[in-house]
Amino acid sequence: MIDLHGYGSQLLLGAQVTVELAMSSLLVGLILGLLGASAKLSRFRLLQWLANGYTTLIRGIPELLTVLIIYFGATTVLMGIAGWFGYEEYIEIGPFAAGVTALGLTFGAYATEVFRGALQSIPKGQHEAAIALGMGSMRKFYRIILPQVWRIALPGIGNLFLVLLKDTALVSVVGLDDIMRKANIAVNNTKEPFLFYLAAAFMYLALTVVSMVVVSYFEKRANRGLHRG
Repeated sequence: MIDLHGYGSQLLLGAQVTVELAMSSLLVGLILGLLGASAKLSRFRLLQWLANGYTTLIRGIPELLTVLIIYFGATTVLMGIAGWFGYEEYIEIGPFAAGVTALGLTFGAYATEVFRGALQSIPKGQHEAAIALGMGSMRKFYRIILPQVWRIALPGIGNLFLVLLKDTALVSVVGLDDIMRKANIAVNNTKEPFLFYLAAAFMYLALTVVSMVVVSYFEKRANRGLHRG
């Protein structure tokens, strides 16, 4: 049994925060990815320009800088806006909210391209068939397009999630009590960096393995019956 000097429970709490951050960022990123892909394929030039600008900007900035800019910049922006309405109290953006925003934006930028490719792979005949059946745009999207997009995009989205899971460690620099920050606290107090960084590495590895199993399950479920007959 490895002696973690009583910090084992703290590392588990950090793992819980890491999972919460990753899942919240995933939700934000999926929404942004679908919106971004739809905008890129839109017939409206303004939407195309906004989506291209979003993906170019976010993918061109290191994730750590995005976290720092969101964490420190959002407070400045919100205080400036609040000042217009006479509110002068200090407004602080918490590390969790900043992390979800930064990682969600980053995930969404990459997911945009995954979803765009998936949307473009749907045969035009299926759009025409849905219209012929009298389906409206929203019903066609949810009943016909989205299930196929999900199936096609799932492998790419799964890989992006594995990257996102490891990127959560970046948010520790702004004070989020995730695995990395808990490990750093333990190292500072015990002076045993190898032990706790190795423990953190195994925790990330365990989360990655579990994520791979879950993604594999969803892939099999999405493709169930596809090749029958």
